[in-house]
Amino acid sequence: MKILVTLFVAAVTATGSLTVTLTGSGHSPKINVHWPYAVHVSINGKPATARITAQIVDPTGGAHPVQFGTSTRNITNYKIKGVFHDFIVWPASARGVPLKLRITVVTTAGRKVVSYSVVPHA
Repeated sequence: MKILVTLFVAAVTATGSLTVTLTGSGHSPKINVHWPYAVHVSINGKPATARITAQIVDPTGGAHPVQFGTSTRNITNYKIKGVFHDFIVWPASARGVPLKLRITVVTTAGRKVVSYSVVPHA
């Protein structure tokens, strides 16, 4: 019985309390300008190793991959340790359209999805 209790405590400790924070530099970014954002991931208050996927969700619910900065490489299942910083350049076609930056985070403590609403402007 003692071994079973020890294994249960170890499993609870390993998963811990997952905290994910997504911050951006305002909810109305300018088009064609770098808009920085950051994702912070911690378990029990300590930086955690995680895999993240970034998507833009349009008003109809369609999800579109986000690329690293101005590259064409998608942020999909990308491994991080604690913090991830990048930027998005919102295109002119996004002007006035309510969008959401959605980040999916997967760690040993579980999976969490966070969103940040924006309406790009000129």
